[in-house]
Amino acid sequence: MQFIILFIIFTQTAYAKISFEKMTNRDYAGTTYYTIRNVSLYECLGWCRDEVDCTAASFSFVVNPLAPVQETSCRLQNETLASKLPQSNIGPTSGSASSGNPQKATNLYFFSKLHLRSDNVCNRLWTFERYPNRVLRGLDNAIIYTSNKEACLASCLNEVRFLCRSVEFNYHTLQCHLSEYDRRSPGAFPVDLVEAQGVDYFENACLSSDDICQDQQVYDYAKLGLPLKQIAYFVELNYYPDKELLVKSQSGCIRACAIESEFICRSILYRPSYKPGQPNCALYHLDHKTFPDGSETFTAGNSPMPLFDSGDTSSVYLEASCTNDTSVPVPVVPLPSHLPTVSTSINGKPSVIPVSTQPPISSTLPVRDDTKQDPSCDALGVCYDVTLKCTDTRIIVNVRTSRPFHGRIYALGRSETCNAHIRNSQQFQLDMSLSGQDCNTLSLSGVYTNTVVLQHHNVVLTKADKVYHVRCTYETTSRNVSFGMMPVRDSEPLQITSSPEAPLPKILIYGSDGREATTVRIGDRLTFRIQIPESTPYGIFARSCIAMAKDARSTFEIIDDHGCPVDSTIFPSFMENGNALESTYEAFRFTESLGVIFQCNVKYCIGKCEPVICGVGRENIESWGRKRRSAHFEKDDEMTLSREILVLDYTEADASHSTMDPFNGSDSFSKESLLSMERCASRTSLVAMSVISALLLVMYVCTIAYFTTHRRLKLPSKVILR
Repeated sequence: MQFIILFIIFTQTAYAKISFEKMTNRDYAGTTYYTIRNVSLYECLGWCRDEVDCTAASFSFVVNPLAPVQETSCRLQNETLASKLPQSNIGPTSGSASSGNPQKATNLYFFSKLHLRSDNVCNRLWTFERYPNRVLRGLDNAIIYTSNKEACLASCLNEVRFLCRSVEFNYHTLQCHLSEYDRRSPGAFPVDLVEAQGVDYFENACLSSDDICQDQQVYDYAKLGLPLKQIAYFVELNYYPDKELLVKSQSGCIRACAIESEFICRSILYRPSYKPGQPNCALYHLDHKTFPDGSETFTAGNSPMPLFDSGDTSSVYLEASCTNDTSVPVPVVPLPSHLPTVSTSINGKPSVIPVSTQPPISSTLPVRDDTKQDPSCDALGVCYDVTLKCTDTRIIVNVRTSRPFHGRIYALGRSETCNAHIRNSQQFQLDMSLSGQDCNTLSLSGVYTNTVVLQHHNVVLTKADKVYHVRCTYETTSRNVSFGMMPVRDSEPLQITSSPEAPLPKILIYGSDGREATTVRIGDRLTFRIQIPESTPYGIFARSCIAMAKDARSTFEIIDDHGCPVDSTIFPSFMENGNALESTYEAFRFTESLGVIFQCNVKYCIGKCEPVICGVGRENIESWGRKRRSAHFEKDDEMTLSREILVLDYTEADASHSTMDPFNGSDSFSKESLLSMERCASRTSLVAMSVISALLLVMYVCTIAYFTTHRRLKLPSKVILR
């Protein structure tokens, strides 16, 4: 029976995926078997993930008293009380480290290793954020019973009926509460955590940027009742930056947070005076709601401050939060500069930003003249609400009417091949292709135009009918979708203009085997690729590319402002490959950091981009680092992309193959050694399973033989007794 139990446990563990749960400013007692200092959070969790004996990791960061910089410490535990059943705070064990309850800490993250049986475990540093002895009351979508906490968390990731944003697990009753809400969900219901002993609250950290909010995402100042400069100074010293970028403006920093995919970005710190001419943008997974003590964390005053720092800062700290569509209006026309907010579109969802973070908007709202007929209505009293949607391949005209419309809508001059017949409907649309002769859409320098007619009668055009000039502008200086309508007289066509949302570019790094690389060695042959979807009228170009260390203190320019390589022996020029730009280089790193962050400024062209001629030695080469010549080129509207990769040197790679402790004399495992360990573990598993099966078979045969022999020995004695 012991062998069977071990076999079941082994197969379940082999199927599960390794991940972590995270707690902020909470610590558990345990046995620490290794401590590493001045490493990144990525490296700390990488060691614990690869170490079989590691069950938990504690990552702390403190302010250096001689300078406003942070020093880190990573402690690996092979035994921890984090997995122990929490005890009640009533009684003599209250507050003791052995009770299974966490202890308060400052500037510390505690991670417990999880084995989740789910294919939906995301490729992020941690999967859930844990809050011990807390619940979110009255917002459950489903209540199930599971065997343990990890099964409950896996149920949240596997849920298909709704998007699971939070989980509660009761260690005593084994109840698992799944909810589509979390503490940041907007609405009239309370979203504050309530104390409940023996129950832990978890928030899903695998949400994509589109799923963080149900409706709008708002960037605003933290409302903590403290001066903004004091809050920004606290964040600068006591937040550990998940990513740091060099940006052109504050709006670029907000855009970087909105499209971040490696973690849930909940706040930013924009530092315009970080370096001369190079503003710094720090992205964080933290906001004031992440801390168990909430806003009290900012007023506790228990964090050490630098001795030679004045405390003055010009930084701007903004937090991302969710709100309903009705709580923050999304204007259809440009807002005047005195209104409180402006709206943009990021990842297909509206995002509202404080107006003080944006340049002044000079526009005026149209003034309605009540003495004249409303241009949106016809002579029959039917009013039309016409909107325009521009996609990569077509123009979609959406129409809503105040009363049922009977007639047809068509493109002028193509009434037979590009039309839609409407029968008593108040909402309908017309799709017009950008190319071809079916709808006769005209194009010039990225501007696609057409004329749409709303006609009541099937044959003749009357004064009650409406004519609209529609225009889609594929701008290379903006990714925001805008819509504007110019009121004119009935005798003139109405003007409708829209700008499509350009596809989001991304940076990928591939190894020589053609697979995406995250950990490589110095000298490995890599392909650096910037790409957008193939089915798009856009082209891209890249320039001002830099490589920098994890802390952004060491930078190296690889592509200059013109799009030419600075040192082609280290990083060659970009070459065009379909809708992507590629450069093949050999992996390099900085001496003080394993992580290398690549950052490029990317902009769009209409059609293919023209290459720039770069002088490399005595030769001239082409590099796709500039757009076609245009009078509307604006440098500040470029999009900044980044990508991080872990680079090991030769000594670290060789040390990982030795039989000694991998932490002695090496900083990490090489990719090949990890694959070798996995293959070795797989062969060991097969041998172990074979041995167990053989032992079970032997035990079964011996048992049958024993009972058969015992029965034969007893039969003669029974005969003699008779």
